[in-house]
Amino acid sequence: MLTDYLLTVTHIDKAVDYFDSYDMRSTTSSCLLGAFRSLKITHTPTTRPSIISSAAAASQTIAGPQNVRLFSASASMAGNWLEPQTDRKKKMMKGRPRVPTGGSTKGTTVVWGDYGLRMIDHHRRISAQQLKIAEDTIKGRLRGQKYRLYKRICCNVGVFVSGNEMRMGKGKGGFDHWAARVAVNQIVLELRGVVHEQVVRDAFRLVGHKLPGQYEFVKKGEPPVVGITKLDGITLEDLKRPRRKVSAETLHPISLPTEGSEASRTPLDLP
Repeated sequence: MLTDYLLTVTHIDKAVDYFDSYDMRSTTSSCLLGAFRSLKITHTPTTRPSIISSAAAASQTIAGPQNVRLFSASASMAGNWLEPQTDRKKKMMKGRPRVPTGGSTKGTTVVWGDYGLRMIDHHRRISAQQLKIAEDTIKGRLRGQKYRLYKRICCNVGVFVSGNEMRMGKGKGGFDHWAARVAVNQIVLELRGVVHEQVVRDAFRLVGHKLPGQYEFVKKGEPPVVGITKLDGITLEDLKRPRRKVSAETLHPISLPTEGSEASRTPLDLP
């Protein structure tokens, strides 16, 4: 019955020490002492022999970075495509979107996705709020679909406004919002996934109504654009030529008028 009350090994050890401290010569006491000693559990630490030598174990230790904080108490300052990490207090020039005068086709074709949205009318500056609305429109239209959206532009231009009915001068003004410079015929958004083409067309149609300007639906593999000219059937070298080659057989000499013909001609203003 004593074993029901002695629940832990620590209590059993204390009981054995208690009986050992007294001289109990009776049979009952010796039986109890033997029972307690049989219940006593001695902890004998066992170490597993090491198979790997100490030199090999030292070589397998991974050297971690030194003097590096494993945590940070400050908030993360990493930017995204709608708000960069640049300080808002730093004044920025308004600038103009790039004009590919050298024949560059950068940013005019679909690279990562299968479908894209291209601006075709004129270069402009699009605000981060408008791009956020476009992203939310695609998410709402393609809800439940398996897709991935790629953003080809980044809002890295700060727009500063001084306010309405303000006198001239007194500085540039305060920060208002972030914007992105978008050149003509530049891809704004790309999409790839397990989605039908007509569904993607409808989603990009809704996005085109939300964004300023005119847009077209393009697919991967379509020819690039130089300025406002598509390289469909022509090459960039053809556009760089100063003039079209004309064969000598197609040239005809111009006949010069004679003096007699000039004298015989009557002016039209005379009766």
